[in-house]
Amino acid sequence: MEQIALPLKAGRGPARIVVGAANAHIAEALVAPASWPFRTAVLTGPPRSGKSLFARWFAESGAGEALDDADDLPEDTLFHRWNRAQESGTALLIVGGAPPWDVTLPDLRSRLAGSFQLEIGQPDDDMARELLLSMAEQRGLPLRTDAADYLVPRAPRSAAELESLVETIDRLSLERKSPPNLGIWRSALEALHGPDEPRLL
Repeated sequence: MEQIALPLKAGRGPARIVVGAANAHIAEALVAPASWPFRTAVLTGPPRSGKSLFARWFAESGAGEALDDADDLPEDTLFHRWNRAQESGTALLIVGGAPPWDVTLPDLRSRLAGSFQLEIGQPDDDMARELLLSMAEQRGLPLRTDAADYLVPRAPRSAAELESLVETIDRLSLERKSPPNLGIWRSALEALHGPDEPRLL
């Protein structure tokens, strides 16, 4: 499992992209924009899956321009940005939420469809463990690998859910003035998912 460190700040520690089965193809594609059709790629994925971090990494590396939350932009604005990038020969990464996008402008719809399509998937168990520990490290929360071994089989497979779990463990740890322990892990799972742990082994 690989982590890409970014020169950014988020929360209490440096932002990191954990690269695993769900997004390794994204990391590989972003270093080779010359191979993209029209030198343009459309990056989509679930909430909190690292799309914005990938966009900032791409832009700050000097590889090209990134448009984050592009599905919230007016369609004519996005259309002109696409054309401008083509005229200047600049690689363009267009980032938005989970597909499909409801695009009504025919010319824009055809341009987006002809671009390189990149989608972040849901993390597998190995990647979920790394995400959980990375999120905890970023918050300054002392979670060990045994915590990840207990929590991951019981947590939903999404970056957003894992982030909520880490935040809840951090909050309970502060409230109880105790380092994270089995009781806090269980309480965090119950607070988020009710008394029946969703993936109890």
